[in-house]
Amino acid sequence: MGAQALRALLGRVRYEVLPARSTEEKVLAHVPRDIVVTVTASPVKGLEPTLELTERLTAHGYRVVPHVPARLLRDDAHLKDVAERLRAARVDDVFVPAGDADPPAGPYDGALPVLRGLSDLGRPFADLGITGYPESHPLIHDDITIQSMWDKRAHATYIVSNLCFDPRVLGDWITRLRRRDITLPVHLGVAGPVQRAKLLAMATKIGVGESTRFLTRHPSWFLRFATPGGYAPERLLGRGAEAFTGPAAAVAGLHLFTFNQIAETERWRRALLDRLAA
Repeated sequence: MGAQALRALLGRVRYEVLPARSTEEKVLAHVPRDIVVTVTASPVKGLEPTLELTERLTAHGYRVVPHVPARLLRDDAHLKDVAERLRAARVDDVFVPAGDADPPAGPYDGALPVLRGLSDLGRPFADLGITGYPESHPLIHDDITIQSMWDKRAHATYIVSNLCFDPRVLGDWITRLRRRDITLPVHLGVAGPVQRAKLLAMATKIGVGESTRFLTRHPSWFLRFATPGGYAPERLLGRGAEAFTGPAAAVAGLHLFTFNQIAETERWRRALLDRLAA
């Protein structure tokens, strides 16, 4: 990837964080105010930790994008309450995945009904994000996930790709989207410079049920992080340069999964920007 194109992507990043006890302190210490912070939601702990951290970070001057999983919403009244609370915190961008809660907390089993519900509420948020799956979803056929994005396009304003380590797969997926006339901009989901030991430590802190689900669904992640030279974010970006930077790809920026290794992720970004500038 040319230095100019890579610098442009690194200047349009979003940091995904988990609402843990130390997250606020880490964000304040290491994340510049011009970087968007997205806050995940836990199927075990519910929406409250996400909403609380979002409110605190917006009060500190950050632009925050909370995750509002459909399967954590109890009913239409709960959706309305969440929307009003986030608007009161000056949130103008929300990410709406289906979520992993099983069983769901209420009637929503996917993101589309929630997106329609927000439209019925007068579209309280300027931006709404939905999930894209470059690699196969463990439970849903690829063609269905593509069709789902088509169905959601009238309500959403952008797509965040799920974590992927293969630039060829990412590039092919973007091409398939555009061939289906899905024109929403894409934020590429890319893992930051994560260390395997820290990833394992993080997984053990997020709850027994979630940790089990996390580890069993993503065993290849640990192999990639542990293998010497097995994963580097800049190498993935470089190998996917042509697919990621062409005008037809409509890639809006990078969505960096920090796994709460926030300081490490920002140090990596700054060091890479410095190398490119030099």
